[in-house]
Amino acid sequence: MTSTRDRLRRSGAAVGVGLLAALAAWVRLGPVARGTAWAEDAGLFFREHLALGAAASVVEPYAGYLHVVPRLVVDVGFALPIAWYALTVTTLCCVLTGAACAGVFVLAADAVPSPVLRVVLAAVPVLLPTAPWEVLGNAANLHTTALLLAPWVFAQRARTRTGAVTLALVAVLVLTTEVQALLFLPLLLLAWVPGRDRARATGASAGRADAASAAVPPASFAVPSRRARVLRALPVTVAALGAGAAQVVTALTTDRDSPRGDPSVRDVASGYLLQTVGGLWRADLAAVGRAVVASGWWVVGVPAAVLVAIVVTAVVVGLRERRRRAVLLASALAVGSVVVWSAALLANASANGRWSRSDPGALLDATPSRYAAAAGMLLSAALVVSASVLVGHVLRSGALHATGTDAGTDAGTGTGTGTDATVVGGHRSVRVVRRVLGWTVVAVLVATWVAAFPGTAQRATGPEWYPQVVAAEARCRQDPAGTVMIGALPWEARVPCVLVLGTGATGR
Repeated sequence: MTSTRDRLRRSGAAVGVGLLAALAAWVRLGPVARGTAWAEDAGLFFREHLALGAAASVVEPYAGYLHVVPRLVVDVGFALPIAWYALTVTTLCCVLTGAACAGVFVLAADAVPSPVLRVVLAAVPVLLPTAPWEVLGNAANLHTTALLLAPWVFAQRARTRTGAVTLALVAVLVLTTEVQALLFLPLLLLAWVPGRDRARATGASAGRADAASAAVPPASFAVPSRRARVLRALPVTVAALGAGAAQVVTALTTDRDSPRGDPSVRDVASGYLLQTVGGLWRADLAAVGRAVVASGWWVVGVPAAVLVAIVVTAVVVGLRERRRRAVLLASALAVGSVVVWSAALLANASANGRWSRSDPGALLDATPSRYAAAAGMLLSAALVVSASVLVGHVLRSGALHATGTDAGTDAGTGTGTGTDATVVGGHRSVRVVRRVLGWTVVAVLVATWVAAFPGTAQRATGPEWYPQVVAAEARCRQDPAGTVMIGALPWEARVPCVLVLGTGATGR
C-alpha cells in the first residue's frame, strides 16, 4: 500500500510539474504570439506536408537531418480546422515542452535527489529568460527542448521492463528530432553500470548508529542482477544507437542549403559570453551589449568564470563523495553547452554575429539567439546539478544530509572529543559553506527567472493566423481551386482554398 501511494505521489508530482511548465510556456508567449505561426511551422514543414502527405513528410530530411516530432506536430495541426493551425501548433508544443520538463523531473532523481532542486531543473526550458523570444511554442524549435532531455534519457537506469521500453521510445523521438543529442550518447554507459546512489542516500537516513543496516539498501533500491540490468539497459541502447545512426546517415547523404560558418575562436568565446552567459540573467541582450560597450567584456567574463568555478567545485566535491552520476551529468551538461554553441557557429554562417570584431552598434542591437538558448539551457541545468552536489542529499524526512562520512563523530549525536571534535567541526563548517553556496546558486538562478517573466516573443506583434483565414473565405469561394497567402513570421504560407473552405473557418 505504501509503495502504491509513493508511486501515485511521484506520478502526481511529475504530472503537476508538466502542467505547470506547459502553462508557464503558454503564458510567456502572450496571446498574439500564441496565434502566430513561426518559421518552418508555416514554411517548409507546412509546404512539405501538402506536397508529400502526412506520413512521408515525417521522415523527410531538412537542413541535413530528421525532424520527426516537429513534423508530427504539423500533421496534427492539419488534422484540425486550418483556421486553428497556429494555435494548435502552439498548444501542442507547449504541452510537449511540459512533458519534457516532467521527464527531466522524473529521470533526474538519481543525480538530483531533492524534489525542490528537481523542480528548478525541470523548469529550465520554460523559465530561461530568453526562451520565449524564439524557442517556446513552435515546432521549429522543439529540438532545443529535446536536446536538454537527451542526457537524462540516456543516463537513466530503467527499473522495470515497461520503463525500459518507454525510455527506448523517447530516445528514438529525441534523436530523430535533434541531431546534436548524439553528443550525449556516451551517457548510455551509465545505464549498464550498477549504482547505489539512491540506496546510499536512503541508508544514510537510518543514521550512522546502525552502520550495518545503513549499508544494506532497501529492496526498491537494490542493485539488480546482471541479467536484469542487461535486459533493462538494452532497449534504450539499441533504440538510441539506431536512431543516432539514422541521423548520421541522413546528415551524410543530404545536402545542407545553409553555408557553413568559419568563426574565429574569439567570435565563439565572445558570442558565448554575450548570448549564453548574458542570456542567463537578461532576456534583453541589447542591455547586456550596452554594458559590454560601456565597461568591457569583463562584465560577462567574470560571471562566466564564477560559473566555471561553481561547476568545478561541485565536480571535486562529487568525486570525493562518490556522486559519480551527478558529476558526469554536470560535466556533460557544462561541456555540452560550449560544444553546442561552437557547433552552431561552425554549421551555420548566419549564426556568427562576429561579436569580437563587430562595431559597438551591433552589440547595442543584439537579440537572443536560438542557438544560445540551447547552450543556456544546458548551462543552467549544469548549475542546478552542481548545486545539488554542493547542497548534499535531501532525504525523504526533509533533513539535509551530506553523502560523505565524518571521522570521529559519535553515532546519532554528531559529537566528538578532542582532536576528533575539531575535525568534525571543520567538516560541518565546510558543509555549511557548501550548502550556502549551492542554495545561493539556485536562488540567483530563480531570481533571474522571476525578473524576466513573462518576457517577449519575437512574434508578439503578429500577424495572427486565425483572422486571416477567416478573411480569406470570401476570396476562396470565388476560386475554390486556388490558394491564398496567409501571413506568418518571418515568411508567408500558401494555403489551398480547399482547406480554407473545407474547415469552416468561421465556425459553421
